[in-house]
Amino acid sequence: MEQDLQRGVKYHIGTSGWQYGHWKGIFYPEDLKPSEWFSFYCKYFSTVEINVTFYRDVEPSTFQKWYSLSPAEFLFSIKMSRQITHFKKLKVDKSLVDYFLDRYGTLKDKLGVILIQLPPSLKFDISLISDFLLILDKKYKYTMEVRNKTFINDKFFEILKEHSIASCIADSAGKFPYCEAVTADFVYARLHGSQHLYASEYTIEELNKWANKIKQWACETYVYFDNDYMGYAVKNGLKLKELLICTYPVQK
Repeated sequence: MEQDLQRGVKYHIGTSGWQYGHWKGIFYPEDLKPSEWFSFYCKYFSTVEINVTFYRDVEPSTFQKWYSLSPAEFLFSIKMSRQITHFKKLKVDKSLVDYFLDRYGTLKDKLGVILIQLPPSLKFDISLISDFLLILDKKYKYTMEVRNKTFINDKFFEILKEHSIASCIADSAGKFPYCEAVTADFVYARLHGSQHLYASEYTIEELNKWANKIKQWACETYVYFDNDYMGYAVKNGLKLKELLICTYPVQK
């Protein structure tokens, strides 16, 4: 966790996953075993976004292991199962959502934000979104990443505000809808790559702009770099941390 010492605002900067073989020799030392990658990652970042939970169930024992290996203030943000978001498209019983939440609630104080990523084919429907949000256990933090432009409207943002759910700010080289609406007392951003999806490095000028955005929001902010190609995510994440720690005035 990084912090603006002047205002006490917390910034959580990390990457979307850490188990990338192509980071060996770029971020991870050549002689480091894969079983040691997470501990190494934790030396540089205070949070990580877990995407494997989108594809399959992960045994609670695995999370308990990661919990024990991570520092006291480390946070895991978890991506909601595609069974809920993509296969059933939010038309689910509360029991299925509770099953997911109970499974990963084992992270306790280290559970950061639960990411609800919607499929591009799902269009905005007031009743569908409202009904789904009502069954969420509000003791957790949530963010919703939409991939259909019909969601970019005031009514959707109003619903998110009513439930204190963050509208995910997704930078995706223009592939997905982009909007900087702040709908909760925290901000969640996923940086997929500004020029090429998952595969382009952010320039220092672009990172400076993001640093300024974060300082202007002046609230707890989670940022995850998803441009894992060539280790750009770790390089950009470390540089953004450096920029945020610097005490320079926010540019207007």
